[in-house]
Amino acid sequence: MSVTQQLTFQGLRNLAPVTIHPSPRINVIYGVNGSGKTSLLEGIHILGMGRSFRTRQLKNAIQSESPYMTLYGRLAGDPEVTLGVRRMRTQRELELRLRGEKGVRLAELVEAMPLQLINPDAFRLLEGSPAGRREFLDWGVFHVKHHFLDAWQRTRRAVKHRNALLRRGRIAASEIAVWEQELAHWGEQMDRLRQAWFSEFLPVFDETLKKLLPLPGLTLRYARGWDKQRSLADVLHDSRETDQQMGFTQQGPQRADLRIRLNKQPAIEVLSRGQQKLVVSALKLAQGRLLESTAQRHCIYLIDDLPAELDEHHRRQFCTLLEEMQCQAFITSVEPTALSDVWQPTTAVEMFHVKHSEQGFSQCQPDG
Repeated sequence: MSVTQQLTFQGLRNLAPVTIHPSPRINVIYGVNGSGKTSLLEGIHILGMGRSFRTRQLKNAIQSESPYMTLYGRLAGDPEVTLGVRRMRTQRELELRLRGEKGVRLAELVEAMPLQLINPDAFRLLEGSPAGRREFLDWGVFHVKHHFLDAWQRTRRAVKHRNALLRRGRIAASEIAVWEQELAHWGEQMDRLRQAWFSEFLPVFDETLKKLLPLPGLTLRYARGWDKQRSLADVLHDSRETDQQMGFTQQGPQRADLRIRLNKQPAIEVLSRGQQKLVVSALKLAQGRLLESTAQRHCIYLIDDLPAELDEHHRRQFCTLLEEMQCQAFITSVEPTALSDVWQPTTAVEMFHVKHSEQGFSQCQPDG
């Protein structure tokens, strides 16, 4: 069960030091634009992912006068799980803690706290580069298929070494063959795990989309990144010369994608902006639903400014699906009333107000 019982942030953006005890279900964070609502979501994201969704340079998230940023979370469970992330302004490395232990790997943190982010950037999943869709795909496989991380890391290493050789000029065939063999072995394994996950994911996505926006003719397909009739070893061997001219490996699992079409046309070309948002919403919600059914684990949703992204009718449908999942969600909104009447009376909803203090910092306080 991934439910945060306590969050403590210090030195994060313009937020005053804050400790909150969220609802295990729905948490609405409201306040005027620029008050610091999104900074709270960002803190949770850094805690569970080791990176920000707002900046590539994590030091930019550290408060201007602070030498460091410390983020701490306590997850429900028997026993409880504690997570901690510290980033010093003067150091590039993150200090990570899990269950009080130092020196843990980032993947362990990610596994402990499965997060899904739905924000304006996430809604561009369909129109963006394949890298974003690959990350979406691999998040799902990582949390459900246990051997995936090892295959992913080994594949990445093999691609990196093969690319370095391709760019070097003259290559000894025996030297590149070693990395092609490595890439073929782990790449094929990675593809099998992705295929297995996708076959489980597809019916869940179809069912979720039907509830949000029935779109007959919409198809979602997994493309593995090389000719499905040929082995990766053959493809790599035969494309050596053209790859050398390009300076990188043109085919393989690092080129995988999710293809979304409507009546055989790319969905991005025929769907309205609103329809695209609902397809992405269905993709994101289906991730959590599959995680619940296959691994009996709950995903934590971070949703930035939902009222601004979806119209009222679809917002209600989205919130109904979110409620059915029994998961924890943190949702920001400018207006506290925009989401006040969409929840069932039995759902535990906490409201948090973020506002500027006289000292210039943002303060987050629970309502009531």
